Amino acid sequence: MLGKNVRMERIMDRSTGRAVIVPMDHGITMGPIEGLVDMRSTIDKVSQGGATAIVLHKGIIPYSHRSFGRDIGLIVHLSASTGLSPYSNYKVLVTTVEEAIKVGADAVSIHVNLGDEHEPEMLRDFGEVSRKCTEWGMPLLVMIYPRGKDIKDAYNIDLVKKCARTAAELGADLIKTNYPGDIDSFREVVRGAEAPVIIAGGPKMDSDERVLQMVKDSMDAGGKGVSIGRNVFQHRNLIGITKAISGIVLEDMDVEEALKILK
Repeated sequence: MLGKNVRMERIMDRSTGRAVIVPMDHGITMGPIEGLVDMRSTIDKVSQGGATAIVLHKGIIPYSHRSFGRDIGLIVHLSASTGLSPYSNYKVLVTTVEEAIKVGADAVSIHVNLGDEHEPEMLRDFGEVSRKCTEWGMPLLVMIYPRGKDIKDAYNIDLVKKCARTAAELGADLIKTNYPGDIDSFREVVRGAEAPVIIAGGPKMDSDERVLQMVKDSMDAGGKGVSIGRNVFQHRNLIGITKAISGIVLEDMDVEEALKILK
């Protein structure tokens, strides 16, 4: 497991063992949305703000990553679907672990939706990717959510707990899932998962305070960091919001102190 440990230090803060990850894999599902047009500029700014890693698909790496002189961890996303598909919740493998190694990945990630009609195929792919990651010493981030036609509440504590535990059972080194809404509920998710858990940012929120309070509460509940996309890369002050989130996750700032960064 030495290889995994070495690479994990490239996507997480070494002194705290926590992560501030900015996923930027939305281009496949949503197209070149605000924040993901000038990728070099966006990645440069989140790097300045203290993010520990970003998530990219393989094809965008030559046009963006590490082209500005600063270092930031690279997580290559292996699965995808488009927003045009009638099966948009069905994530299929579009990249291999070996390809990710060749393009310089520090870790890989996959997306699994439990409750979707194609859940069996996604779990099968998860198992195979996990096996390959063990073989190559590559850390595996698993983005896992309750999503499907019969899922009424994707933030339901019991469903989120099942997602997190499923990811751990199949070999995730780092689990990304929904924040169920309060400290006590997320503490249950963390406790039941065993493996480290980080929260997703979800849809774009209407206030900085809401975002930062969610981050703070998740850390107080035992989370190991965040993986926040649109609430970071679409922010009016990209460097500032990244610094504020990093301050809470990596320096134990409170929300009031973090908000001052944005003023």
